[in-house]
Amino acid sequence: MKKIRVQVKISGRVQGVGFRYSTLQHAQKLGLSGWVKNTFDGNVEAVFEGDEYKVEEMLLWCKKGPTMAYVQNLEVYKLTYEGSFDGFIIKR
Repeated sequence: MKKIRVQVKISGRVQGVGFRYSTLQHAQKLGLSGWVKNTFDGNVEAVFEGDEYKVEEMLLWCKKGPTMAYVQNLEVYKLTYEGSFDGFIIKR
């Protein structure tokens, strides 16, 4: 199974709607590692590591997000897989 790492920037109505917590739950359900955080510009940023097909499933979820969110744009940057995370967390 191929392992990959991606960094994403999610813009739209993504803060104050439970996006980070929902991302945490979904990433844990998929067995991914990494982190998610709010950014000062009103967006959400995340890094996901894991099996390629599970990361792709997470990216599909990020295009919609939780019920109250409205995702306008999803930027995805492919990074070198490192395997350096221990689980998935919400960064402050």
